[in-house]
Amino acid sequence: MTRFLRHALSRLALAVGASAALLGAAQAGTLSIGHTTWVGYGPLFVARDLGYFKQAGLDVQLTTIEESSLYMAAMASGKLTGTASTIDEILKYRSPQFCFRSVLALDESAGGDGVVTANGITSIKDLKGKAVAVNEGSVSMFWLSYLLKQAGLGVKDIEVKNMTADDAASAFMAGRVPAAVTWEPNLTMVKQKKAGQVLVDSRKTPGVIVDVVALRCDVIDKQPADVKALVEGVNKAVAYMKAHPAESAKIIAKGVGGYLSKPEDVSEALKGVRFYDTAGSAGLMGQPGKPGPLKDVVSLANETWSVIQGKTFNVGYDDLVDTRFLKPAH
Repeated sequence: MTRFLRHALSRLALAVGASAALLGAAQAGTLSIGHTTWVGYGPLFVARDLGYFKQAGLDVQLTTIEESSLYMAAMASGKLTGTASTIDEILKYRSPQFCFRSVLALDESAGGDGVVTANGITSIKDLKGKAVAVNEGSVSMFWLSYLLKQAGLGVKDIEVKNMTADDAASAFMAGRVPAAVTWEPNLTMVKQKKAGQVLVDSRKTPGVIVDVVALRCDVIDKQPADVKALVEGVNKAVAYMKAHPAESAKIIAKGVGGYLSKPEDVSEALKGVRFYDTAGSAGLMGQPGKPGPLKDVVSLANETWSVIQGKTFNVGYDDLVDTRFLKPAH
């Protein structure tokens, strides 16, 4: 753990410099959250920019850090109070020395992730023995492992070509690999260019690719009012997004940026995401003493990463999830 932190933090300093959004320690009334560029984190920006957090006395500072090792290192060292990420991704970093828990679910991928294949590949079983471009250690790898398992296969049955999701899509469209795991807008691009087919997307696997907000345990314990304000602010933002999709797309485009810097691209990407309000989050995550369906995803992540990385992961649901700030589902 120490070696991981030392290496990742040195890279973090280069990646984010002296960003004011990275705080040195927990501070009442403030939460600093690291995240990648993903439309599913839109409610955080909507709640921030519409003043929902501020109305409750909370300042939420959002920092884009594209690598999980970097934003997890920042949280472990106290530079961030939390992260927005998929639960399978953060599970790998949880330990007795690095305590954090998910306090709400933000979204699930519902078509935003997919496997693209050449026309001769008509099922996941057909991937056996073939090269597949996928980002090792990422949620894409986790999801692919799930799909392979459902088809009676494992990662050992394919030839993994380690690439980022964007590079995987590019390699596929250039004909260098017969299959790739990627996400929007690459899926749409493959279809538009008739470069192949989307064999399966995440609509077929509801509740498997789930984004959560995780906070350090000391922050949860010392700033419960801030955690409550965060949950309530996101709940309001999700309601606003349903009622005002065009205005929300503009806010998200301005905040998330990157390949989602245009409102029209955000609107398209939103079609592949399902957002959770507080009741939905409680339904997925459960209530104190009564785990929800997310427990199965945690079990799957433990199993998947243990096989892929060749070491045992056994992170308990209660170690990774804190549902006390969620209202009961109705």
